[in-house]
Amino acid sequence: MTSWSRYENHWQGVLATTLAELVDPLPAARHVLFTAHDGYTTNVRIEQFLDDGVLLAHHWEGEPLSEEHGGPLRVVIPKLYFWKSAKWVKKITFARDDKPGFWEERGYHNNADPWTEERYE
Repeated sequence: MTSWSRYENHWQGVLATTLAELVDPLPAARHVLFTAHDGYTTNVRIEQFLDDGVLLAHHWEGEPLSEEHGGPLRVVIPKLYFWKSAKWVKKITFARDDKPGFWEERGYHNNADPWTEERYE
């Protein structure tokens, strides 16, 4: 994990709300689980995924998202710590039950709100 921030990023992609409208998750879905091409996993509550500004990003700063930054597709959840913004996303699952991901299983906070400093459980 890093201890720095970069502000004023310009992302382009598909809003999470647009994906949810297309997929129409079952009413029982309470969580969204992400799986990356490298096996990394993370999780958020469905209301966190459907919050304003959450993107399935494919461009950053006007250019296609590089592999280094999570391309071709990464989740961008601006109101949470960035370990929740999975890189190299290959699978998004709307689920009834929560399933802690890679960092959450290692003691990182399941909610990850930076404004309340939810770093570790």
